[in-house]
Formats: sequence, structure tokens, C-alpha cells
Amino acid sequence: MTLKLSESSQGYQALQPDTLHRLLNIKEIYYEPAVNDYTRGQEILSEYPDAKLIEVASHWKIPELHGNSELVEDWNRIKRTVLVLGVKKSLQCRPNCRSSDFVAPSHANGCAIACVYCYNARRKGYANPITTFVNIEQIIRYLERHATKQGVKQEPNQVDPTYWVYEIGENSDCSVDAAICDNVKDLVALFRHLPHAKATFATKRVNRDLLNYDPQGKTRIRFSLMPQSMAQVVDIRTSSIADRIAAVNDFVEAGYEVHLNFAPVIHYEGWLADYEQLFRQVDDTLSPQAKQQLQAEVIFLTHNEELHEVNLGWHPQAEEILWRPELQEQKYSQTGGKNVRYKRGFKGQLVEQFCRQLRQQLPYCNIRYAF
Repeated sequence: MTLKLSESSQGYQALQPDTLHRLLNIKEIYYEPAVNDYTRGQEILSEYPDAKLIEVASHWKIPELHGNSELVEDWNRIKRTVLVLGVKKSLQCRPNCRSSDFVAPSHANGCAIACVYCYNARRKGYANPITTFVNIEQIIRYLERHATKQGVKQEPNQVDPTYWVYEIGENSDCSVDAAICDNVKDLVALFRHLPHAKATFATKRVNRDLLNYDPQGKTRIRFSLMPQSMAQVVDIRTSSIADRIAAVNDFVEAGYEVHLNFAPVIHYEGWLADYEQLFRQVDDTLSPQAKQQLQAEVIFLTHNEELHEVNLGWHPQAEEILWRPELQEQKYSQTGGKNVRYKRGFKGQLVEQFCRQLRQQLPYCNIRYAF
């Protein structure tokens, strides 16, 4: 199969276009020398002719960004003004079993959004701007070969009854990445044509440019939701919860499958009452078409000791909510990092309470998984 990158669609007329210009104002670009060898790299560099260019040996090892503790107070400024360009060298699909069947090779990592619980930031140190990979053609060819090798999905599972589902936004927010270049648009076009595969990603930003991508049911967007009172503390530089909910109908109409991602669910005084109000808002807003296809995933908070220390440097108010030693226990990640989660028996009660209320208020919304 030959796929032309960035193929045009019929065009969906968005009533409130959001180009994300307020989120990004690139002043500095760190780039690997090989970036100039790729069309996507040349395209991005031409978009920012006034940016200061800084050549680096590796997109992953930039001591003046990732290793400089003095930058933590400039966490949000760096996200807005710095871009890193690199070449993705290791291409592999990792098996998954919750939001997807496979995790696709990253087309980007890092983010201009500043959610204080973001696990990706734990690996970057004291600055976590967007890193965009310019070898998108290689990533697409790899995904095409991988999906072709899988063939027909023989047995349905909780991920999807028909298609092999590939997570394309594990390490970034695709709605934000789409403001940098056409990587996301090219991936949506790829999965539109793959007969047995579908793409998925979670997002906290409404980018209505994506309404023009013509996914034809082959991309699943999961809009992340939490009560607005909590989001305004921990979901920094994101779209409002009301905007995310309101966007569901438009994205369904534009050909996306749209699920809800209740993540992370954070325990605090009055949390269930706030979620009751949130579920009512969802029910009042969604169209019959959106409700008919609606499903959800539920993920309770997991935090990290290193990220906790970073956050204390720029947003200590959030850490009063996220870092609750009296309610949490340690959990070591597969990479050896010290994470914390709600204590086992306590968390089980929270999950049960949340799911019971969700089923009562949104009985048409299947819970794909909760933990």
C-alpha cells in the first residue's frame, strides 16, 4: 500500500477553530544534525525562521535542559518557547492490554501542556518541552508492516471487538503535537487505510483542526475528564472540562470514535459530589449519537517521588493534593522508579464507589477497565 503523506480530506467546517497559538510561541529549537535530512524536519524549521537554533548530539541528552535544576521555576515558559527535534532511532510496537493492543513508536514525546502528574515528565528532569521526531515516513512504514503482519483480529477483547488498536500518543498529547506539524494527520490517514487496525490517543486539549482529518471511524480519541475545580489546579495549560465535553459531539460527527478517559481520579474531600456533577454535565451535553458509542476508562492517581520534588519547585499547591503519604503506598515501576498509589484496600473502595456512581448516572457508558 502506498500512502501519500498529509492527504487532504473533504474539510470539516469547525465553528470555533483552535490553532493552539496561545499554547506555543517557539523561540529556541534544539535539533540533531540529521533533522535537516528529513522533509518533516525542513518543514518545521521553515515554520520558525526567527527561532534560535541549537545543534545537539542527542534529543534525549541535553544537559542544559534536562539536567539543569535551576530551570524548574521556568517549567511552563520552556514548554511554550522551546522545541526539540530528533530522529526516532528505535522503532518497535510494545504489547498493551488496556487502552490499546499495542503502543506505537512515538512520533513525539514531552508536551506543551503542564499536567502536574504527567509520568512522561518523570524521565526528563527539570524541563519537558515537546520533542518531535521528523522521520515520520519510517515510523509509518514500520506501523504498516506491523499491522499487516497481525492480519485479522480473531477474537474480540476489551480494547476493541474488531480492530487491532495502536496507541499513538503514549508520550505526548496528539492534539498539541498537531500544532507543530502533520505527524498526527499522517498517522490518522495511515490508519484510515489499514484494514485491520485503528489508532487511539488520549487528550486534554481541544484542537478543532483535527476535525478535518477524516478518520472514517479508524481513530479513537479519549477525552480526559475530571471535575473542573480539580483540573484548574492540576491540568495546567489545558482546555477547560466544559470545552472537552462539548467537543465530543463534533468529533463523533467528524468520524472519530470518542471515549472518555477519567484519569487520573484523585481522592479529596467532596470528590464524589464533584464527579456526580461532572457526570450530569456529560449526560446533559452529549448527543444521542455520541452516547450510543460512548465508553470509558478509569485510572486512579499514580504519583512519583522524583516528579514530586520537581513539582515542589514550580507548583507546590498541587503537591498538597497529589502527595498524600497517609493514603498512599509505594509501588516500584518496571524501570525501578519509586511511584506511589492509594493503599490497596482503600483504593479498591474508591474504584468501587466511582464505578457505581458512573453506572448509575451514565448507564449507556460501558466501563472498559478501571484500576
